[in-house]
Amino acid sequence: MALLGYWRTSTAENQSGERQIISLRDAGCLENHIFGDQITGTSNYGDRPELSRCLDALRNGDTLVIHELDRLGRSMVEMLVQVNNLIERGVHIKCLDGRLDTKNMPEELVKLVVGVMGYLAEMELKNIKKRTAEGRAIAQNRGVKFGRKKQYTPQQAEAVMEMRERGEGYGSIGKAMGMTTSKVRRIIQQSAEER
Repeated sequence: MALLGYWRTSTAENQSGERQIISLRDAGCLENHIFGDQITGTSNYGDRPELSRCLDALRNGDTLVIHELDRLGRSMVEMLVQVNNLIERGVHIKCLDGRLDTKNMPEELVKLVVGVMGYLAEMELKNIKKRTAEGRAIAQNRGVKFGRKKQYTPQQAEAVMEMRERGEGYGSIGKAMGMTTSKVRRIIQQSAEER
């Protein structure tokens, strides 16, 4: 009966899984029994290669150790399906946050706890998205610009537009200005939108 650990961090968080990996080691997972993905929690199970490897490696009597239940996903339905599949296979689930340890709980209670935790994780994700959208709208109303910053000066844009108005092509403008053709196109397009 082995302990297999799984960690996940979000690409948006741009963080390593080091904190979770240390917790998994401290919980007794061996290095070659720790799997992890850096991918958003809303991604599909099939898009997480290390989770797939971990789930395939689990055998009857093994325990899947995760930091929190939402490492498996934020959708309540997906989480319930995954937990039910593991329980049916005789695999135990242990969350290091202390909220779930199926080895020491009746199956009915496990399903109830997982359902509640999955619902809460899903609601938290919706709230985060809502707060982010509200914050973005407030910032835009204050004049904050989002997206990539311009990689050229107003003087360069003016020179590009003058050459284009003289009938020069994107390639020759790019050579003269030391820019790529796509950058020249972008400058022309953005300058046209600003007029």
